Formats: sequence, structure tokens, C-alpha cells
Amino acid sequence: MFQSFDSSSDPSLASARVAALRAWLAANGLDGFLVPRADEHQGEYVPARAARLKWLTGFSGSAGVALVLADRAVIFIDGRYTLQVRKETDPAIFGYDSLIDNPPAKWIGQNLKSGARLGFDPWLHTTGEVDTLKAAAKKAGVELVPLETNPVDAIWEDQPAPPLTPVEIQPVAFAGELAKDKLVRLAAAIEEDGATHAVLTDPSSIAWAFNIRGNDVPHTPLALGFAILAADGSHRLFMDRAKFSREVEAYLTQLAEPHQPDTFAPAIADLATQGARIALDPVLAAEKLRMLVEANGGTVVAAADPARIPRATKNRAELEGSRAAHRRDGAAIAGMLCWLDRQQPGETDEIRAVEALENFRRRAGEETQMPLRDVSFETISGSGPNGAVIHYRVSRATNRKLGDGELFLLDSGAQYQDGTTDITRTVPIGKPSDEMRERYTLVLKGLIGLSTLRFPAGTRGSDIDAVARLALWGHGLDYAHGTGHGVGSYLAVHEGPQRIARTGTERLREGMILSNEPGYYKEGHYGVRLENLIAVKPAAQIEGGDIAMHSFETLTLAPFHRRMIVAELLSPVERNWLDAYHAHVLAEIGPTVHGDVLAWLEQACAPLGAFPAKV
Repeated sequence: MFQSFDSSSDPSLASARVAALRAWLAANGLDGFLVPRADEHQGEYVPARAARLKWLTGFSGSAGVALVLADRAVIFIDGRYTLQVRKETDPAIFGYDSLIDNPPAKWIGQNLKSGARLGFDPWLHTTGEVDTLKAAAKKAGVELVPLETNPVDAIWEDQPAPPLTPVEIQPVAFAGELAKDKLVRLAAAIEEDGATHAVLTDPSSIAWAFNIRGNDVPHTPLALGFAILAADGSHRLFMDRAKFSREVEAYLTQLAEPHQPDTFAPAIADLATQGARIALDPVLAAEKLRMLVEANGGTVVAAADPARIPRATKNRAELEGSRAAHRRDGAAIAGMLCWLDRQQPGETDEIRAVEALENFRRRAGEETQMPLRDVSFETISGSGPNGAVIHYRVSRATNRKLGDGELFLLDSGAQYQDGTTDITRTVPIGKPSDEMRERYTLVLKGLIGLSTLRFPAGTRGSDIDAVARLALWGHGLDYAHGTGHGVGSYLAVHEGPQRIARTGTERLREGMILSNEPGYYKEGHYGVRLENLIAVKPAAQIEGGDIAMHSFETLTLAPFHRRMIVAELLSPVERNWLDAYHAHVLAEIGPTVHGDVLAWLEQACAPLGAFPAKV
């Protein structure tokens, strides 16, 4: 199994660990310390060695920060984790606050006394974050202290070693472009930014630029390391060479000069002494890098990671790979949904559902000779009230039966070498209530609204986020997460910078893949989320129009549950889209499934008015 069902860190351990951290801070003249859920690369997934926030507090979410002071401690989380954090941590030790509405910088300005000394690890905070923290600290009379030693590491006696998994080459048939050609493009972009060098700290950018993959973090095929790219083409890659086979070393040596990771910081300092102009991405680059450049006489050029946009705008091969991955994944999902429909209430549970889905994906990969490499994130398998926890992670301690009259929310994804998938479907177990069906249909209307949208070229994600919420807003409802995140090509399932959210400021470009996932969550009762992946494409010229337009291609291939749809709430346009989508699903997936699954799929994909759904 790719997914573990062990519980997160025992909350009862937090008391001793927080006490040890406070003792270290007191001994070193500090009043507090920030513990972000981050490593030196600012990725969503971190290796076990860097899971400091989870080790200290018990919180296992993918975003959060703890602030530990002598007399209190606070964990900052966003709307996805408001329920989860309370289940995983001890409220006698930690208070809770919003990472969005009252982030650490704002909290510090309101709560710390003038003269307080607040420590932070400059490898774990970006330059942009530190600028915000510095401004708040200065205003409050607080001293922000960068530390050479991370105090959590100092008290973590059995901290795991850094990962050393093998690096593999991503074939050009899937990558769509040779790495040497990508690097030429990146060198030109660096020069255009007025820099002599650019630092790649994001392993996804390194993976894309060099056409390599790895297995250093869970569920995302990354090899951890750094790269210094030069405008003159003299690139350097800092990655443990124990990860390289002879073939990989020979390949990478043609593209860049390989170096061990412990030489990375000295290399930055050395370039700075030579007067280099080094581009650092304020959203991704560690504050420590800026400190090294400035302390050694170099110049920091604040510029976006040059690989970010090229990586996000998928080429023809990457889009074809994604379509193939979704056909394969669609067959697995059809098998899973057919299996679920045959389960009697109380017959199965959340963990068994995860195991069954993984088996369907393995089988689909074997049949197409494109093996399942991993799940793309830990499957969210939430029945009843667990479905209302937006990023719920099932464990043996929380596992529930799929009970009669409940909804079951299944959010999952797969990593195949030709593409990354992410899909959510919500299904009824037994008879759903009228309210459940209404809320499901409102969420479906939001998904269809984005699916059918045409928008001017250059539109940002923030400009269209409301489209997916309109039906819910009309009933006084909403959801506390963004509507869509970017998705990589056999890379991170949550890829930036593209996103559909109130904070989505990046322009949506042709070839970008995003999720389309509105939802509704009734705390303590049930959750509804529906998710397809979509790709930005040019739209046909609108008659009488005079500007270039874009639209979305839906990549995901899986039916929506007929018994949950209140047909009367759908407009003719929405019904037509749904019928056309289901016909497309049947045409694409039908030839790849057989027997009972095919019979189930044919019924699930029939036109909405073909026969009444029995509720």
C-alpha cells in the first residue's frame, strides 16, 4: 500500500517536547520560536527529517505554523484544517488561529511585548515571509533573530536522516522537450531578468528543467536538491550523488556540473564575492540565501523562479500524457464506483475503500502497461461527519463504517509516469436526504459553471473563482477553500503558481492544468465535494466578438452520481453539459471496462432524462 493508516504523532508527547523547546529557548536568550510546516524547498510534502511541526505538535496538515512562547503556544492553520488541528493536537497546550485572517506577522504585532526576541530558522522561511515578519516585528519593537541552529533539531533525538532514493530520467516522450533545450530557455530568461544566476530551490522546477524524477518525499516524484543556473549556461546541480546510477550521472553531467548538497551555501557565498547578481524567488527562496548573498557583497534580484511558468504550461506531449493517464484512471474509478454501489450500508469502511481504490488503480496500470507509481496524495476517504473535515485523513483510530443514510466523500489521485490525476466524487450510502441532494446539486452547478466558462485570455484565477460559488451563494452557503489548484505532469498534484481562488493572481495560460472542485461541508454531518481536472485551451471565436478567448477542456473521466442530482435545479445548459460529459465518459472508458463494470457505467452515463433515478 502507498498509504499508511497510522495515526499522526501522539498529542500526549507534545507536552514534553514543547517543554524541551522552551528550555532551549530560555537557555539561548529567546522568548519564542516559529515552527513552520516547511523544509528548505518550501514544498507541500516534506521528508520525515523535516516534519518538525508534526513532531512537535501532532498536527499533520500540509500547511501551518506554530509559534511557541514561554507562556503559550499557537498553531496557525487555514480553513481546510480548522477541524483536523483540534483532533490531532492538545488544546491544553495550543491555541488556534487563522493563517489567513490573523497570520503570525499580524499576531506578533498584536501580542508580543516590545523588546521580545523571536527566533526563526532562515532556511525554513522565504524572503517574502521574512519581509512581512520584519515589518510587523519592527513596528512592535520585537527583535527577529535568525538562528544558525534549529532548536527543534537540537531536541529531536531520533530525527530521521535525509532521504537518499534513486534519481531516474523522465523520457522525452513524456517530457515533450529535451532538458538541454529547456536549460537554454531558462538561461535566456535569467539574462532577461537582469541577473547572472538564478537559484532553483523548488525540486519540482529542478525535476522539470533536468527531466528527472525521484522518490525523496511522499506521493510526489521529487529528488531533493538545489540548482544554480547561469545566464552563460554554466549550470550547477547540488544533489547527493549517492542517488545517481552511472547512467543518471552521465546524463546529468552533460547538463550541469554536479556537486554535493553541503557545498551549496558556500557556492552561493563564493558567487556573491565575485559580484554576481543572483535571482531569488520571494515566494520560494529561503531567507538564508538572501543573507548569504548580501553578506558576501552580491546583489539579490527579486524574480520569479524561471521554470515555474514553463513548467505550468504543459506542452503537447504532457497534455497527451495527462489524457492517457485520465483514461486509465477513469477505468479504475469506474470499477471503484461500481464496487461502492454494491456495498450495503455498514458493510465496508473508510480504510477498506482506500485499499479497494488502490487495487483498482494497480489493475488498470497493469492492463495498460503503465504501472501505478504512487498515489498523488493521501486519499481523503470520509464517511458521514468525517466527510465534513475538508482534508480528513483516515487512520485506524478514526476509521468509520459507511453508514446508512450517509454521504461518502472520496478524494484521491494517482501518479503515473505519463500524468498526475486528482478526482473527487461524493456518493450516497443508502438513501440520501433531500438536503444532501440539494447541496450536492448546487455544488455540481458550480463545477459545471466553470466547465462551460469562456473567459478572455489573460484572466486570473481570482477573476473566476466566484463562478463556482454562485449557486451556493444563492442559498446562503459557501466553502472554506479555493476552487482549484494547479496540477503537475508526473509531478506535484498541487502545483503553482496557477490556481482558481480569491488569491489566484496568476494569469491562466493555455496548457495549464487545474482542478475544478467546489464543495459544501456541514460540520458534524456530511461533506460534498466534486472535482474534475481541467486544462486551459483556446476557445472558438465568438461571433461578433473581437478579443481572444479561452475555455477549459475537462480531463477527468468519471460519472456523477445520478441519485444525488436534483434535475429540476439544473438549467437546460447545465443538463446538456452533463449529458454530453457522460456520453464522453462512456465513449472513452467504455471500451476499457467489461462485464458488471461496463453495465454499471452504461447506466451511470445514460442521459439524465432517460429514466428516473431511484432515490
